[in-house]
Amino acid sequence: MTQTTTKTIYSFEEYLTYDDGTDNRYELVKGKLELMNPPTFRHLLISKFIEQNFDEQIKLLNLPWMCFREAGIRTGWRKSRLSDVYIVTSEQVIEFLDESAVCQSPPLLVVEVVSPESVKRDYRYKRSEYAALEIPEYWIVDPIESKITILLWEEGLYEDTEFTGYQKIISRIFPQLNLTVEQVLAAGNIKQK
Repeated sequence: MTQTTTKTIYSFEEYLTYDDGTDNRYELVKGKLELMNPPTFRHLLISKFIEQNFDEQIKLLNLPWMCFREAGIRTGWRKSRLSDVYIVTSEQVIEFLDESAVCQSPPLLVVEVVSPESVKRDYRYKRSEYAALEIPEYWIVDPIESKITILLWEEGLYEDTEFTGYQKIISRIFPQLNLTVEQVLAAGNIKQK
């Protein structure tokens, strides 16, 4: 569960330079800092697998894009979210190369991996904030429900499609991507010898 840690209202600029002397990570929600729990290993393994597959697609298609894990997205005047994975253009990074890793313009694609404490945040709050930014493609990877929801920006709204089991994931950003839900979710497991 996230918790609001301060009564102080921070500007976006103050958030970018905030340092409480710990390794804690925060999102900025309505000007307040919300402490984010460390992700589970399953969460990290799934995010890493997705990032690696996106990097392969970017290289294969020779696109001027970059893929990042656990970087931020400015979603409003006093709002910033930490995403699990996102795709941005190289131009979006060049301008802010020596600043905090918070994208200040909408990414091309965002992925959130659902954890027990992030269900409402990923399905509701981030969905509406990403829709307000008109992010073209938003993936909600849900190991709890064993599904992946792909939301595509269409005429002012997100149209969502759920994929389960061995269904191939259909991505508008990466049309040649050849992944199933089962492959993505299996990345969160460790094979023991």
